[in-house]
Amino acid sequence: MFLRPAIALLAPLLLASAWLPTSLDERAPERATMVLTAANLAETAGVRRFDPAVLEAMRAVPRHLFVPDEIREHAYANIALPIGHGATISQPSVVLMMTQLLEPEPGHRVLEIGTGSGYQAAILARLVRRVHSVEIVPQLAESAAASLAGLGYANVAVRAGDGHAGWPEQAPFDRIIVTAGTDRIPPALIEQLRPGGVMVLPLGRDADSLQLTVVRKSRSGRISRRVVTPVRFVPLVGGASLR
Repeated sequence: MFLRPAIALLAPLLLASAWLPTSLDERAPERATMVLTAANLAETAGVRRFDPAVLEAMRAVPRHLFVPDEIREHAYANIALPIGHGATISQPSVVLMMTQLLEPEPGHRVLEIGTGSGYQAAILARLVRRVHSVEIVPQLAESAAASLAGLGYANVAVRAGDGHAGWPEQAPFDRIIVTAGTDRIPPALIEQLRPGGVMVLPLGRDADSLQLTVVRKSRSGRISRRVVTPVRFVPLVGGASLR
């Protein structure tokens, strides 16, 4: 199943707050506070340098539009929130850390595994040329694609499928982000990461041992890892997921 927002592709530099109706800015002060809190917590966890563009993307994306109506009042708290089908939207501090550790650049093509609500993809869409996102739950893939299209994020493509397989037709990718916990790096993702690329994902034997990990692929294809901080994520289902 393949889902793509039905809006003409825009240059990433046009992905700006001009898309959003004025009414969506009513919660801008909450977003600003959320980003400040997230940055403070990320610094405590060991991520101490933030690209201003990443902070601005976090301030711009309306997180409350990516959560169910009944919990929108909690959208800007630094907590994970349920979005249905056993999935969650990660707390802002984790989203900020993962985005910063990914080191996104305007010309990059990014693969996201675990679309969820589409919130992380929306943030990345403001920072890179193209985002390809894979979600194993068809209903989440469909709703995320609709949300992203409705907000004008035309440089995001969403596909329903097993994230362990990546998106080979669109490989290689400059960056890969995995938003679910796994006990090993799926081999297909290593293969689809461009030499010189970066992957960020939660790695661990089980849900209680996950560590946010930065994986780098050298120009020669050598893989290195750096552990950043303990995290909690739902498991990456399909393939060889957490048991």
